[in-house]
Amino acid sequence: MSIELFRQGRHVCVMFCRLGEEGGEAVQANQFLLVNGDTGAILDPGGNIAYNELYLGMSAFFAPHKLAAILASHADPDIIASLDRWMTATEAPVYISRVWERFAPHFCKPGKTAGRIIGLPDAGERLWLGRGAERFELWALPAHFLHAEGNFQFYDPVSRILFSGDLGASMGAGLDPERHVASLAAHIPRMEGFHRRYMVGNKVLRLWAAMARRLDIAMIAPQHGAPLVGAAVGEFIDWVEQLECGIDLFGPANYRVPD
Repeated sequence: MSIELFRQGRHVCVMFCRLGEEGGEAVQANQFLLVNGDTGAILDPGGNIAYNELYLGMSAFFAPHKLAAILASHADPDIIASLDRWMTATEAPVYISRVWERFAPHFCKPGKTAGRIIGLPDAGERLWLGRGAERFELWALPAHFLHAEGNFQFYDPVSRILFSGDLGASMGAGLDPERHVASLAAHIPRMEGFHRRYMVGNKVLRLWAAMARRLDIAMIAPQHGAPLVGAAVGEFIDWVEQLECGIDLFGPANYRVPD
């Protein structure tokens, strides 16, 4: 199942949020398709359990050989475990942090990624994807240690959606990822445990918050759980800026030889 997050002319943003959900063993994850005319990009395509339906969903908009890019926020299995199949089915390059560009080929058969992995520099980049009249812009924004060592978020200046990877994720029984969150307070219990463990430390969150406030963000679309819109966008930035997490919470008691 997919839901349309944005449409303006031939520029469309689609979220797939229930792919591979039947077995219930894997963590819920969102995959995103950004369409611009007869081309587009896939963001965080996910694992093999998501591949078939995502491929069909993409094919409804344009032919697979016209996919301009596969973008990966980092290299976890729920981000790019299906990479081998995408390398076979499309001609698209993969954009990922330089930290992970030599690790990503481990998801594929030997030689499949040759010449097709583009390492993003730590400072990020304003990317132009596609060709000719169908070219479109996407910004790779540094989000290192939120939660991976080399980590990127992607901002679409047309829809003003920030595809935030694991930052902003929410989890828990009964969570409906299709229902946008417009007020953060009641949503925090679904986010707090994840952020306290998976984000590295408050210093990085404060640096990210300062960067995020310079963007015009209409929606934060995380890789897990529900998108944030309206007042919840600013409320989330304020919340994580003050959040103690990761190494802030660890001490000698967490590093003991087990009894």
